[in-house]
Amino acid sequence: MKRIILAVVGGLSVATAAQAQTDAQLIEKAVMAAPAAARETAMVVKWSGNSHTTIKEGAGLVCYDHSGAVGEQPFSVQCTDVGNLARVAQNYQLEAAAAGNREALQASLAAAEANGTRVRPVFGSAWLSMTGADAATARRHTTIAVPGATQASMGLPETRSPGAWIMNAGTSTAHIMVPGM
Repeated sequence: MKRIILAVVGGLSVATAAQAQTDAQLIEKAVMAAPAAARETAMVVKWSGNSHTTIKEGAGLVCYDHSGAVGEQPFSVQCTDVGNLARVAQNYQLEAAAAGNREALQASLAAAEANGTRVRPVFGSAWLSMTGADAATARRHTTIAVPGATQASMGLPETRSPGAWIMNAGTSTAHIMVPGM
């Protein structure tokens, strides 16, 4: 029985090590969400809980692998303005506290918004995402952060439209949806 347990534990250790990414592989994967012209200069971080380690210095954009996070696709990479790291950290903290429960996460995000503790993103910053079952089938999605924006302040509609529109208007999560990007 001890041999079987040791074999299973050993097998899991090998499988986990085989799935672990080197820093070079993580960098290559994470910058896939960045525009081609920004990949060389983008910062890349690795998240552990709600803190990060910089594995590639850079400026402007910060990119990271978000695969496996609550509600994320098996392949999920994202890039945003370096100034948004505190917001991403808060997202990871709230995701960890929700322990995989999507409703609990949404409630935590709403509570932070309501009590004023939700970290605001950099106004006008892009959130560039690539998500899917794998890199080959991943789709790109771009939003532009406009915290607090409304139709009155931006001149864009607050409901889905064929062109750009503001989602979550009036909140710290307000962003411009950019169809087809």
